[in-house]
Amino acid sequence: MIIKLKPDVDSVKAAELGKELEAFAIKENGGYVLITPNKLKKLEDKYAPFADTNYVFDDDIQLASRKYKKDVRSIRLSDNITIGSATNNTVVITGPCSVESEEQIEQAAQLCVKLGVGILRAGAYKPRTSPYTFQGMGIEGLRLLAKMREKYGLKIITEIRDSTHVADVIEYADILQIGAKSMYDHGILKACGKSNKPTLLKRGFGTTLQEFVQAAEFILSGGNANVMLCERGIRTFETKTRFTLDLCGVAYLKQFTNLPIVLDPSHAIGYAYGVPDLARACVAMGVDGVLIETHPNPAVAKSDASQQLNFEEFTSLYKSLHPVAQAIGRKIV
Repeated sequence: MIIKLKPDVDSVKAAELGKELEAFAIKENGGYVLITPNKLKKLEDKYAPFADTNYVFDDDIQLASRKYKKDVRSIRLSDNITIGSATNNTVVITGPCSVESEEQIEQAAQLCVKLGVGILRAGAYKPRTSPYTFQGMGIEGLRLLAKMREKYGLKIITEIRDSTHVADVIEYADILQIGAKSMYDHGILKACGKSNKPTLLKRGFGTTLQEFVQAAEFILSGGNANVMLCERGIRTFETKTRFTLDLCGVAYLKQFTNLPIVLDPSHAIGYAYGVPDLARACVAMGVDGVLIETHPNPAVAKSDASQQLNFEEFTSLYKSLHPVAQAIGRKIV
């Protein structure tokens, strides 16, 4: 249950009520909201003087539910870019899989500026499958990303790999990314919940939609309302592609959740040849954003070389997205 408290309930009383009801107490729109386990279906009469409105749920998808907020949340990513229901924007995020050098990430930043893409992505900490592969540049990579922000006016999104460096990523990044392999890391989820920075949560490749959205609830219930969901492919029986992009799942998320939805076709298929078609299909679904990897020379990339587009390929794809978006009343930004 979600209980909206009356405007005159102060922080002390909200905390007291939260303790009694074993609920999270968060501040929202100037007032306080309590979130209890979904097993609570009826509020006791003694709480009626403090409650303004309450919402009953069948499961623990609560703050993210359309039953609670009818419209998709609006999240300001920069002075010029807003994602969610306040606009008809489909936000494009691009950059290489990893920061590899200053020259490489600067080339990616310059491409963003040339095309008008406002958000640069690249990993400084990489959660790799093998311990013998490139693990990222770490804090040096974060500093290079920050340098690109200062030099080119871009917003930076980068991944938190584990809780040991969560504070560093929160300090340096404008948008926090929680990767598929870290989706269940409660240390990361709770740390992001304490931050107000926009947070992109990627779906684990063996995760149900229920588990995915409930992971987002950890962030929301911590007080951070700026959460985006990212579908990036799930593991199925198919072996010819890296993963399977779950567009059926995206339709569910659009219908039943109030969180902006971003799709990542690069990680889904795992091969550059299929990324343009998948990206156009994503935009045609009317999603809020797409995340597409590009690298100045994918053949020498230190991670995920097979899925990254070169700059010429990305430029062609980016231009092709505009008429697709326009056809369904949206705008690429």
